[in-house]
Order: sequence, then structure tokens, then C-alpha cells
Amino acid sequence: MSETSPAQTRRAWHGVADLVMAGPQYRRSGTIRLRRTSGGFGTTAAPDLRVDGDRLIVGDTSHPLNGATCAELADAAGVAAGAPAGLYKGGSGVPPDEPLVVDPPAAALLAACFAIGEEAMRHLLPDLTPVLWPEHFDLAVTAEEVNYGVSPGDAYLDEPYAYVGPFRVPRGPFWNAPFGAAHPLRELPTAAAVAAFFGEGRGLLA
Repeated sequence: MSETSPAQTRRAWHGVADLVMAGPQYRRSGTIRLRRTSGGFGTTAAPDLRVDGDRLIVGDTSHPLNGATCAELADAAGVAAGAPAGLYKGGSGVPPDEPLVVDPPAAALLAACFAIGEEAMRHLLPDLTPVLWPEHFDLAVTAEEVNYGVSPGDAYLDEPYAYVGPFRVPRGPFWNAPFGAAHPLRELPTAAAVAAFFGEGRGLLA
């Protein structure tokens, strides 16, 4: 894992996911679900958009994220910037006119975290498709009232982490977070390690 701080890049990516992808996709296609892609993330329905590192890919063209605003990126993509109205509170907190800061090494770190998490989820629950949710900007699957996911960092923990989030959190040393259990990805550097963490939580809940 890189020593580069991903905080500003994470905020920028979250802003694009929230304002440029999820909102326009919901207004056009009725879903907010996003997906992990090689190097970043993208929509699952029209409009067809994805982020690859420090660039927004629109068809055969790409647009730099660093220094751009979500309003400018949405305009380049032919959509109106804005989160999905009335579906969730909070979101990215990024205003449409805020210049984004995206560092390529930090973007690569975040992309690697999502890739490791998706591989672990598909190993644990191969019949389910991981979803990148724009509200909290985490990649997750849900089975038997338990969320298994990875976050690039948030208000709870300001670094990438894996989590097991049962709808009803039991007591015990494994359950170290208000929402269940969380473990930094710097201590779970491979998909196998993340899958083992997920599996331990699943076993305790069985």
C-alpha cells in the first residue's frame, strides 16, 4: 500500500460518484447503483461514464478530474450535476462548483482497495454482484441481513478499511465498530486476508 494520503482524492472521487454519476443515472435510468471498474468506478446504466484514475471517461474522450469541478465534468458528459434528490442524506458534501483535487498515486491506492474488496466479496458470495453505493462511497454486498464491504475511508475511520455490518450488531470482541466490525486495509493487504476477515464475521453470525 502507498503512503500517499487519499483524503482529497477520495473526496473528489466521491463527489463525481454522487453528482456526476449517481444523480444523472437515477434521473435517466432509475438506479443509483455504481460499479467498480479497472482503475476506478463507473455507472451501471445510462449515461455510460467511468472514472479511470485522474480522468473521467465519456465515450471515446477523457477529461481531467484535477482542477475541474463536478459541474464542468457533468457538462462535458452531457448531464446535469446533482445528487439523487430525496434518496439519501449527506452524500459526498462536495458542491458542484468546488475544484477537485486528484492525485494519481492516491487514485491508484483507492482503486486497488476497491479491487481487493471486490475479489474478497466474490470469493465469499460468488452469486452476488458488489455495488458501489454513492451515499457513503463504499463497495458492498448484502446477504442474510449482513453487509460485507470496503470503504476508502470516511468519518468513522480516515483510511481504507473492510467491514462486516450485521443489521443487528451482536456483542463480543470481534465487533469493534458501532455498525459491526471494521479493520484497516493496511493490515489486510490481500483479497485473501479480506475474505478471511469477512468469513470470520460470517462464522460468528452463523
